[in-house]
Amino acid sequence: MIPVFDGHNDTITREDAADFVAGRAGGHLDLERARRGGLAGGIFAIFTPTPGEDDFVELGGPIGQDVAAPDATRAAGRLLALERDGHLRLARAPGDLDAARDAGRLAAVMHLEGAEAIDPGLEALELWHAAGLRSLGPVWSRHNAFAHGVPFRFPSSPDTGPGLTPAGTSLVRRCAGLGIAVDLSHLNEAGFWDVARIDGAPLIASHSGAHALSAASRNLTDAQIDAIGASRGLVGIVYAVNFLREDGEENADTPLEAIVAHARHVADRIGPEHVALGSDFDGATIPGPLGDVTGLPRLLDALAAGGFSEQEVRAIAWDNWRRVLETAWGG
Repeated sequence: MIPVFDGHNDTITREDAADFVAGRAGGHLDLERARRGGLAGGIFAIFTPTPGEDDFVELGGPIGQDVAAPDATRAAGRLLALERDGHLRLARAPGDLDAARDAGRLAAVMHLEGAEAIDPGLEALELWHAAGLRSLGPVWSRHNAFAHGVPFRFPSSPDTGPGLTPAGTSLVRRCAGLGIAVDLSHLNEAGFWDVARIDGAPLIASHSGAHALSAASRNLTDAQIDAIGASRGLVGIVYAVNFLREDGEENADTPLEAIVAHARHVADRIGPEHVALGSDFDGATIPGPLGDVTGLPRLLDALAAGGFSEQEVRAIAWDNWRRVLETAWGG
């Protein structure tokens, strides 16, 4: 089975450690299903509510108002506890990804989805890095002290407002110094170009699609895709159906070929070495034929049927993320 690295999931925010280990009804991802689907590693997002915001939030999609977002430090603690108990390995350096995969142990990259857990003076960033943080999205789809997120709109350009604040510029530069990958998926277009100007690391959009195929505000324009290729970065193709479909509808009756079409669009523009996977498991409605993480082999088969060679499928599944994270981490 081809090992898969997934660029984004919301599981650790939504589910407690016991359910992740023991398995659960519904949802997209737990440890046993990850093994059956060939998921060998992934970026585990910690969603950070805005201070003062209602504790019940929508985590990247309409999951209902019965799911509470925990304090970011609690969610991080879940990952650390799962590592302590031998259920996964936190990847703090490139070699950790290889060691975990070779040992048959899930590699998890700690990610903050929105930097609200970090003060504008960046003192807390040092603590988060010491705890294992290796990926960060400055914003979710709203504004904060660092930047302006792109709101969920269809149809809409991603050009929806101003970009990085001075604190955001400092955050991006400090992340580069610490070896923390910066994820652009929820930044608006102005923020994207701000990061492109100040960060020499590969540009990463962990869970996005092509705006040319689906005019959702969260998707990337061709100019943005070209810039990602020029930086030797990557686009993790999202599975969220409302970012895949031409009509922008949240309809699970969406074929796997919709994911393949976005992968093909990016590959045709900038090369398959810049295409990867970024599911948004447990944070979005995904195609019914995929179902959950156990459907990953079917997705890889669909990529092959869509004209990607076996070597390209393996790169999309694992190697491209491995290469880009090594560069971003300074490994």
